[in-house]
Amino acid sequence: MTAPALAAGDTRQLSHDAEARVFLRLRAMLAWRTIQWMVRHARLRLTLVALLSLVFWASLYGLFHEAFAFLDSLHAQVISLLFNAFFASLMVMLVFSNGILTYGSMYASPEAKLLLTLPARSESIFGHKFRESLWFSCWGFVLLGSPMLAAYGVVRGAPWTYYALLFPLMISFVIIPATIGSICCIAMAAWLPRLRFHATAVALAAGSTAAVWLGWSLIRSVNNQGITTAWFEETLSRMSIAEHKLLPSWWLSSGLIEAARKDVDAENAWASFIESLKFLALLVSNGLLLQVAGGWVAQSAYRLGYSQIAGEVPARRNRQLSRFDDFLTNIGSRRRRPLRLLLVKDLRIFRRDIAQWSQFAIFFGLLGLYFFNLRCFNYTHTYRSMIGFLNLAVVGLILSTFTTRFIFPMISLEGRRFWILGLLPVHRDQIVWSKFLFSFFGGLLPCSLLVWLSDSMLGVSRGLLVVHEICCLMLCLGLSGIAVGLGAKMPDLRESSPAKIASGFGGTLSLVMSSLFIIFTVMVVALPVHVFAALAAMAPPGRSPFSWAAGPWGMTISVSVVVVVGLLVTFIPLTLGIRAFRQLEP
Repeated sequence: MTAPALAAGDTRQLSHDAEARVFLRLRAMLAWRTIQWMVRHARLRLTLVALLSLVFWASLYGLFHEAFAFLDSLHAQVISLLFNAFFASLMVMLVFSNGILTYGSMYASPEAKLLLTLPARSESIFGHKFRESLWFSCWGFVLLGSPMLAAYGVVRGAPWTYYALLFPLMISFVIIPATIGSICCIAMAAWLPRLRFHATAVALAAGSTAAVWLGWSLIRSVNNQGITTAWFEETLSRMSIAEHKLLPSWWLSSGLIEAARKDVDAENAWASFIESLKFLALLVSNGLLLQVAGGWVAQSAYRLGYSQIAGEVPARRNRQLSRFDDFLTNIGSRRRRPLRLLLVKDLRIFRRDIAQWSQFAIFFGLLGLYFFNLRCFNYTHTYRSMIGFLNLAVVGLILSTFTTRFIFPMISLEGRRFWILGLLPVHRDQIVWSKFLFSFFGGLLPCSLLVWLSDSMLGVSRGLLVVHEICCLMLCLGLSGIAVGLGAKMPDLRESSPAKIASGFGGTLSLVMSSLFIIFTVMVVALPVHVFAALAAMAPPGRSPFSWAAGPWGMTISVSVVVVVGLLVTFIPLTLGIRAFRQLEP
């Protein structure tokens, strides 16, 4: 049934169902317009995203297929526990990520401000914006989880019903942590300002307790015996907390295992299928219940939280942060003072934008936690060096994602304030250099610490650690130069959304160039190490004509090539961007 047409001058509010249909039609129209725009104006980005996603999916499928083939004999003891731990970890990450997305879409976006001026219910606005955040959550979860589950089904010889239930189970599971994250975000925005001190104290106490417990558990863990029976039993006992039957992750893993069960008897196969449908119904019903609860929370607290955030009096400046900003401002010569002021301005914007520093902290924090756990295993020298170079590549790829997403649009975002910059006694070159220094020093400290942590946990030699740190330095220079240089070369001063700026041709080109630079850097430096390992396995190094490439000369040449290419990748885009930015007429 369609909503009845209103007569002229009728001001009655639409019913809940009619309002929901209006927002659903709006979401479908926006999605269709976005697809049309991408097909017409962003074909390169769309093609690259599709190809890279396909390569990523195929690579994960191959890795998971080999892993499940290896663990197939231990299926009953291991697979259920691995599924529970994997989905429980993703559930926690989805709660945090969807909370951040909800804050950005419902409290910090111009669309939310417009929607709140309309005669629309708060729960309808929540449902409209929740679909947007759910899309981002589903996209990443499906891209990461589908190759693993497809490989599991192939190894286990699962029936066709397993593949039919795969996506319904995954999507119904995502709704639960996504809704919990949105509810927590709305509740915190409405009620946290009243309990700011108490909530901060409780959060600090809980975080300190968790950090102490994690450090103590890692210190007393079995870390000197490699993969032994004791290590295996202790690991299983640590992961057993994820098998609690009240967790949605347990419902998902149990439903998948039941759906993948291959029984020769038709009656048993039908019983397994019915059992998996029960878990699907459990996930769907709880997801719908949480949606109702989310609508009730939005009705009670959304407008209150938005009003408090919009009308909140700025807090006093933090003394420590103010001293640090003053130190950056006053250090050095007076000639470079405008450059330092611009740098402090970007630093303050970064601190005030929760979407930037929260994602930065979560990604690099999880990566640091992974590196810290590397010491739980024993590796051969070859595996140490290989894992060290792979970790270096991962650090570079994460940094390239942030430079493309946040650094590349920085100059374009100055568009609406460009007239202010034009009136200041600041040279345009200093604007570009301030963005570069902000990106370089902001990425150098966490990346170098992560590389040092990875090599320390792996136990690599000091010489290889120095090589990794030099590569990290060049990656920070090159990635910052690419993002800032291309951002100054191809700015979009009329666009106010950083996501749309980063998704354009310039942002795509920056991401591609950054990825190629990372691959080149890691491969060139890793080549002498792996040539040495291959020659040592085949013949004494002195008898091979390529023995020079495996010694100090080979490593010196490879590091020199990386340094030269890194400087070129840094300063060529910067030079081109500065020249274009000097002649820019907004």
